[in-house]
Amino acid sequence: MDNIKKIYNYLYSLFITKYKVTVSFNKNYGDSDDKIYLTKKILVQKEKHLKFRNMEGKVIEYRSANGLNYIIEDI
Repeated sequence: MDNIKKIYNYLYSLFITKYKVTVSFNKNYGDSDDKIYLTKKILVQKEKHLKFRNMEGKVIEYRSANGLNYIIEDI
């Protein structure tokens, strides 16, 4: 039964779109304040609001009055 579940999860993962989200807290990408997340679903994507669900199912939300600096890439 455990092997069937592993095969199902593997096949299911082939059809799910995954994203790499890089959030920067200043205008420069690549410095020490950047955070990188692997996500499976983007919930809200606006100029001043970003909300997504990471691979573990935890909801992560960023808001800013001045606007956010983030990059979303398909994996």
